[in-house]
Amino acid sequence: MSRRVYLDHNASTPVHPEVLAEMVPYFGDVFGNPSSVHGFGRAAREAVDVARDRVATFLCARPDEIVFTSGGTESDNFGVKGLAWARGGGHVITSKIEHHAVLRTCQALEAQGFDVTYLPVDETGMIDLDDVRRALRPDTIAISIMHANSEVGTIQPVRAIGALARERGIAFHVDAVQTFGKVEIDVEAFNIDLLSFSGHKIYGPKGVAGLYIRKGTKMVSVQHGGEHERRRRAGTENVPGIVGLGKAVEVRAREMKDEAVRLTALRDRLWEGVRARVPDVRLNGHPTERVPGTANIAYKNVESESIVLGLDLKGIAVSAGSACTAGSVEPSYVLVAMGVPLEWAMGAVRASLGRSTTAEDIDYVVESVEPIVRKLRAALPVGAA
Repeated sequence: MSRRVYLDHNASTPVHPEVLAEMVPYFGDVFGNPSSVHGFGRAAREAVDVARDRVATFLCARPDEIVFTSGGTESDNFGVKGLAWARGGGHVITSKIEHHAVLRTCQALEAQGFDVTYLPVDETGMIDLDDVRRALRPDTIAISIMHANSEVGTIQPVRAIGALARERGIAFHVDAVQTFGKVEIDVEAFNIDLLSFSGHKIYGPKGVAGLYIRKGTKMVSVQHGGEHERRRRAGTENVPGIVGLGKAVEVRAREMKDEAVRLTALRDRLWEGVRARVPDVRLNGHPTERVPGTANIAYKNVESESIVLGLDLKGIAVSAGSACTAGSVEPSYVLVAMGVPLEWAMGAVRASLGRSTTAEDIDYVVESVEPIVRKLRAALPVGAA
């Protein structure tokens, strides 16, 4: 295998060299507990505070509105449950294509007596603002909508939803794990009350993330123990991870705009190249309102796992648009919600580009995928294609 191409950045990213360098001292020399009052603890606390300032500045928030967590899943659970439990009951609005960290949290709330509305999306994966309006009820306590979906990359109209929520006095939570550090986010301008973000999607370490909580938002903690994070999230802070997250945010602030332009061009190069060489393909997701590096391409009448494995043998890492459940292949719930026909949904493959991706990489993928798909289709039973 001569060439290796990583196109699964929506799943995870390599740690940026500058991030790793900044983290290293906090695994050794600067080891104090940030809750300790002595010099060792104060050194750790200062590092955490620097990271908190960097994240807050990036989001146009205040440092005391940032709570560090262990991952995007914890942030989503904290955001949705913390809002709901603080209100004791009522109605929550979300969408059918949220990450499972939100969907299963909402299902857990339903088991506790809350009502949940799951909004549909159109064929591009976009939520209709009129559907949000129609779903509103006098007892609606929260709206939780992701900024962009990890599979198809469609960017939701969160600014408009935020304005609607603010108008009605309804708390608004945004899962921004897939957009944080990739597109501009201003929690003030977007009227966002809570926002989940993660480190390992932006060239930071795994195991560290955060939740923005607007000052004055009524919340309850979901994790109990000590007085950490201003009594909002108990547990000794992951100092090396938080330092890495803060540095990753600083790097993204410097590189994000130029990188977005570059990745958009490469993403479009991939789609145009595949479309020119492979028959019966379609692009899933919004054609323009999409995360810069995400291309979800469906190959009709071919199983996505077979394409993923074929590309892996060529040194190319992509992800399948469907998941294997209980021994049988099921289409992606996101694509089903978008109304993608089964013969297309079963062949969906996501490529998510990143800072290491080059035009040569994209051309190599295009050259590699065509013979793989051709061979798979040739093996189909007569009349199946």
